[in-house]
Amino acid sequence: MIVATAALAILLSGCGPQVADTTYVTSSDPELGARVAALLPDLAARAKMELVKPIRAERRTREELESYLLHKLDEEFPPEEAALLTQAYSLVGLVDPGLDLRGLLASVYQEQVAGFYDPDSTALFVMDDMPEEMLEGVLIHELVHAVQDQTANLDSLTAEERGNDHQAAAQSAIEGHATLIMMEYMAEQQSGQPVDLSQLPDISQLLGPAMEALRDQYPALSSAPKIIQEALLFPYLRGYSFVSALWQAQEGRPAPFGPNLPQSTEQILRPSLAFGPEPDMPTDLELELDPGFEILYGNTFGQGEFEVLLEEHLGPDGRALARGWDGDRYALVRGPSGTEGLIWISVWDSPEERDGFVQGFRAAAAGFPTPGTLEETEVLERPGAVLRIGVPAEISVEVREKAGG
Repeated sequence: MIVATAALAILLSGCGPQVADTTYVTSSDPELGARVAALLPDLAARAKMELVKPIRAERRTREELESYLLHKLDEEFPPEEAALLTQAYSLVGLVDPGLDLRGLLASVYQEQVAGFYDPDSTALFVMDDMPEEMLEGVLIHELVHAVQDQTANLDSLTAEERGNDHQAAAQSAIEGHATLIMMEYMAEQQSGQPVDLSQLPDISQLLGPAMEALRDQYPALSSAPKIIQEALLFPYLRGYSFVSALWQAQEGRPAPFGPNLPQSTEQILRPSLAFGPEPDMPTDLELELDPGFEILYGNTFGQGEFEVLLEEHLGPDGRALARGWDGDRYALVRGPSGTEGLIWISVWDSPEERDGFVQGFRAAAAGFPTPGTLEETEVLERPGAVLRIGVPAEISVEVREKAGG
């Protein structure tokens, strides 16, 4: 719950004083505790979530926050996993093979650090010398996360075993919800009138340019490959739009959890697919290869990352080829001879949409650093496509629908 929160806080600032009730706050800093207590009841009501236990809030030095973030990076994204993900991304031309992904993420976190809510310790931390004009916005955003966690269990929603696409969708719900509440709260404090941002035209279209301008203030973020920038900013901007659409579609401005939790980045990008009596759920896949081929790493791109891949190779208009995506799975593999490559299987809503992707992207795949082949196939008796990079065409791939998918 870190990246971009401080930047968003700069966009709107200037909240007025509130009356404090410290029943649900613990802090070794009386001033911070009173400030959190003044904000908390209203934020919980806006989030449509119940406060069930006190929230701990503490100040920490920049060095202490940075040290903790690096510890979490080691814990949640170990070097071996980072190296394999970098290899997979490099094979499809999204990053350079020599990218130090962990070092890049560490630099981004360090230049962005201002405050965060930590689900592990169920505590909110803010930097002790944070400028006053930023503090209120950071507190509001992170307090919403603290309230969310008491009902929704944020760690379980973003658990690694759920897969990249489910994780990104859940993260978008989490961050979009907090961002929308933060912006409404601060806009109301400035205007002195009730504000319902969900009824405005997609304000993320206005936030986008503002975030682009702010991005230039953060060298590590601005120098990151597009796939990394999108992964970090997508939950805030696209998640905001999703929660806004949810509030328009359902009365009572519900929280985007439980039955309203999005299950794919496709649903984040096209919220109408998440609502209604029969939501368009993604097809979760599992891959099994011929004996002798070892899967080193596997995950999903999801429509969100798939669109970035298309734009990187075909330009912005290439994103349209992702329309009709219904699920995917890739595997970084090692063959009997020790050579390594990648297999990516995707399933589609219709043969026409699948064919449009294959025909539109085949030449780009052939131009990967290690040339790839892209062919039509059938997946679970549905239209599918298979991309092979550095893997022989004759290798057999068994595709199953993942249990619970």
